[in-house]
Amino acid sequence: MTYTLEELKSGKLIGLKRLKLACGMTEFPEEIIELSETLEVLDLSDNQLTELPDSISQLKKLRIIFFARNNFTAFPVILRELPVLSMIGFKSNQIQSVPENAFPPLLNWLILTDNKIAKLPKSIGNCTLLQKCALAGNLIEELPSEMVNCKKLELLRISANKLKVIPEWLFELPKLSWVAFGGNPASERIQLKTDIDSIDWNDFTINEQIGEGASGLISKAHWNFKNEEVAIKVFKGDVTSDGLPEDEMGISIAAGMHVNLIQVLGKIKNHPEAKSGLIMELISPTYINLGNPPSLESCTRDVFDDSSVFNGGELLHIAKSIASVSCQLHSKGINHGDLYAHNILVNKTAECLLGDFGAASVYNVNSVLATTIERVEVRAYACLLEDVLGLVDENEMNIPLRNKWKKLIADCTSPDVKVRPSFSNILEELNNFQKDLS
Repeated sequence: MTYTLEELKSGKLIGLKRLKLACGMTEFPEEIIELSETLEVLDLSDNQLTELPDSISQLKKLRIIFFARNNFTAFPVILRELPVLSMIGFKSNQIQSVPENAFPPLLNWLILTDNKIAKLPKSIGNCTLLQKCALAGNLIEELPSEMVNCKKLELLRISANKLKVIPEWLFELPKLSWVAFGGNPASERIQLKTDIDSIDWNDFTINEQIGEGASGLISKAHWNFKNEEVAIKVFKGDVTSDGLPEDEMGISIAAGMHVNLIQVLGKIKNHPEAKSGLIMELISPTYINLGNPPSLESCTRDVFDDSSVFNGGELLHIAKSIASVSCQLHSKGINHGDLYAHNILVNKTAECLLGDFGAASVYNVNSVLATTIERVEVRAYACLLEDVLGLVDENEMNIPLRNKWKKLIADCTSPDVKVRPSFSNILEELNNFQKDLS
């Protein structure tokens, strides 16, 4: 709920735990400090703030703070004085500098997407609790080697920067699972298929919107020439928390055909606003999202509806399907980067489709990093398995088979990245699970 400045100044909000104000403010309202006894979450996104007062350090219970789409040019050092602050968001500001020792001691989640940061402080290596770090759309030329000490880091977005080198140590971090690194000078360029059709926008009748992601809008459309229903995704063209929409479009095409991928039918040309778009097969409404995106509390892990229940056979079918499509992607040098249940569609017979290439990156399959890049994604796959296994009723699976799943998950999450199995190894292993189904 968004409150008003008048409500804050009246004193009516005393005792509040969560405060959101979006009213074009140019100065931080000192009345917020009066909430110091209770305030835990502060969202001042969509204002015109440029700095924070020292008095904000009095908000000793503040855990989460958001300042998206303001006018900060420097990361406020005063935030290091907040003892329990764990989540910080400054998406789409004008931040150019992040001083040394600016981060609070319990920092767990850092969002600096779409700013003008050229250099990260070495002290980010002191953020040993950091799990989630979004830095896409900046001017960063290198990652400080001190980040190797961020042993708990699981999700990292460094797409659309100026990185000259993607360091080897990055893919050796023991918990890294979801990483996007495309759109950098050091990144591989996407080799587009040249045989994909370009179809005129006017050949389609656009119907209702059926989805929206960070990078674009998806609508149901009628393809007049073929007299069939399709889905069209029109890209917004702005940098997202994951990376560049043009990379997503290119990789979606380059991924190729697979029974567990949504088929790309062509590209749009002659859009009235000169936007890019993809024509895709229309998925049956019997498919639903396997999971929901992570919450503020779960941080890097998906959350699931109470109605999400599976049996052993369905788990195996999902596991084999996603391992198979991941195997194809990595054989082409494509790292999905967002291998999550919320990016998988599933129907009642556990047929599934992997989507959303917004965080995908391309790498050279013959490079020294190829093996570890794939095995970082293997850890993301293991998290997916662990989540879905948790949705299988105890009575639906015998103990030996459940133990086999736990061993596979343990192998795929080994702190030593290089000893994890590849996706082709995983597929071979899963073929041995069938006989244990009761």
